[in-house]
Amino acid sequence: MKAGAIILSGGKSSRMGTNKALLKFAEKTNVERIKDELKLVFDDIILVTNDPEIYQFLNIKTVTDDFPGEGPLAGIHAGLEASDYEENFIVACDMPFVSAELAESLVKALKHHDAVIPVVEGRQHPLFAAYQKRVASAAKESIEKGDLRIRQMLGGLDVRYLDEEDLQLYCERSLDLVFFNMNHPEEYEHAKEWAEKER
Repeated sequence: MKAGAIILSGGKSSRMGTNKALLKFAEKTNVERIKDELKLVFDDIILVTNDPEIYQFLNIKTVTDDFPGEGPLAGIHAGLEASDYEENFIVACDMPFVSAELAESLVKALKHHDAVIPVVEGRQHPLFAAYQKRVASAAKESIEKGDLRIRQMLGGLDVRYLDEEDLQLYCERSLDLVFFNMNHPEEYEHAKEWAEKER
């Protein structure tokens, strides 16, 4: 697909106690799982990280934040700025069950919108979403104003929100699994069990 995929590997992983991107699932790291899934659909994959040397094994384009320490909004900005594509899918590295099928559908739903954001059980997921490259300028503006809330930035954009009913049309997997975030060690243990069942 003529679109970019951007993996955000920032965050301090303080609740997990170790780098979530490098947690192992059988023989693969979490970030490799995400990369390999997205490669099924996307022509180009970018990793946003402020520790590029530890991700050389992925053999993908790696960029660092222009605004280090400013959270996921800075990652969105860096990824979109670095992308060669107008349409992009962005995902955080704490979502091990990313669905390439759903990611592709979110990008296809962009059309004239600035962003397509899933909403599951009333919760927005801006870190599993599709964005136009032009959103980089809105992210930069928000950061420079000192407002790092992604939701606040989205309020000024043309955003299409998709709820569970819409999302399930595009995705065969359980949405609970696809949108699962692992932030604590016990969530990692659950994720490993689910990954084992999927093999």
